[in-house]
Parts: sequence; structure tokens; C-alpha cells
Amino acid sequence: MTTSPAHPDTAELLQIALEAARRAGALLRDGRPADLGVAATKTSPIDVVTEMDIAAEKLITSYIGQLRPEDGFLGEEGASSEGTSGVRWVIDPLDGTVNYLYGLPAWAVSIAAEFDGQVVAGVVEAPMRGETYQAVIGGGALVNGVAAHCRPAADFAHALIGTGFGYLAERRAAQAEVVRALVPRVRDIRRGGAAAIDLADVGCGRLDGYFERGLNPWDLAAGALFAREAGALTGGRPGEPASGELTVAAPAGLFEPLQELLEGLGAWHD
Repeated sequence: MTTSPAHPDTAELLQIALEAARRAGALLRDGRPADLGVAATKTSPIDVVTEMDIAAEKLITSYIGQLRPEDGFLGEEGASSEGTSGVRWVIDPLDGTVNYLYGLPAWAVSIAAEFDGQVVAGVVEAPMRGETYQAVIGGGALVNGVAAHCRPAADFAHALIGTGFGYLAERRAAQAEVVRALVPRVRDIRRGGAAAIDLADVGCGRLDGYFERGLNPWDLAAGALFAREAGALTGGRPGEPASGELTVAAPAGLFEPLQELLEGLGAWHD
């Protein structure tokens, strides 16, 4: 007879994530070479990975692995292990790589801890903003130690909506058509280039809502938890959780019409 793993201490997981993110953020901020170049490409020639992505993921997994050797990992740059504790760390060591490559400030380290498939703690560290976004399930959301709250639902026509675009040309063309249909109906559109920060901005009230197709688990795990704990709703297509098909985040009252419109516009497929 096998015994299910005991539920972990979410406060402990959060503290580990905070320290790992702080260390990785400092490495990326202070160690960025002046001649930083592209180490490889992933899905397309413009979907890049730098030497710093790889170094940051190694730092994070090494630090967490020393403290919790039985945990699993899922990382954007290749970290993958099952673990035996029921806890898996979902890591984007550098969300917003293109921004980082070009010297733009909108990039972050995203670290989430899952237990039995549910995200229970998450940290988004944005060093160039000087901000740390943190949340534990059922415990609210904090930015630099201060409680974060999403905005009350805006009228649709007055909503500031964030989004992002994929790297494949066909997907970008489809996403552009969705934005073309959406932009006359809302206050404006913002494209920051880092999904974790966009989700955090919903939770902080800097965006009324956000949507994107094509996110991976590491892109959304920590940021979506933060947004939810700050009072927003998150999901995908109607009745489904956020996924690679579609991720939507907004407060109740805006979430539903935004999700419905995106469904009608086919934002979930190319």
C-alpha cells in the first residue's frame, strides 16, 4: 500500500521561491554581458534563448534541489524531473528574453510550486522594476510586501487590456486579426513582452485584463496565481482552465465578456 505525499508547508515553499528568484534576478541584472548574444533558438528564429537563461535556470534548480531533493522540476530551458514528494517547481528563469536581449526592462524570473498539479505558491521577480510579486494559495497576493488587489471591473469600452504574440508567423498573423477586432472595443491594448509581468499587472491593477494564446505552464503558473489571489479570475476557453490554447485574466464582470468575445473571435486557435 502506497502512502500519498503529505501536503507541503506553502509558506516554506514560498520562502524558497523568493530566495531562488532573488538570486536569479540578481544574476541576470548584474551579470548581463554588454555583448550578450543569442545562444540558440527554439520554435522559430526569433524565439531566442541566451546564455543567461540557461545560467539562471541552473542556479534556481541547484538551489531548490539542495533544499528539497525529492521535488520535481519543469523548466523552460530543459529542467525536467518527476520527483517523489508530490511537489513540482515550474520555472521560467527569464520571462521576456527578447526584452532582456535588447536591454528593455520588462523581464522577470517566474517560479511556482505545484502540489499534485495545483499551484500553491508563486513568485515573479522583476529586478528592473524593483518589484517582487508573491502569492500562496488562499493567502492573498503581495507586491514588495504590500497587499495587491486587481481593479474593479471596468466597462468594456474603458478597459485597458494586455496581450502578447507568439513566435511563429502564422500564429502572429491570427493574433493580429484578434487584436484588430478587439482594439476598437476597448480603451487600448498593451503589449509588454513578458506574460508573468502582464499577469502580475492585472493583480496590481495596472491592467484591467489580459489574454494570450500559446503560453506554456512556466509562463503563467506564478503570475496566474498572483492574479487570482489579488482578486482576478483566470481561465481559458469558457469552462476551461488557462492553457496553451488561451489564457485570460480579469476581475469578475470584465472576465466573462472578454472571454466570450475572445471565444467568438477564435483567439484560441491559429
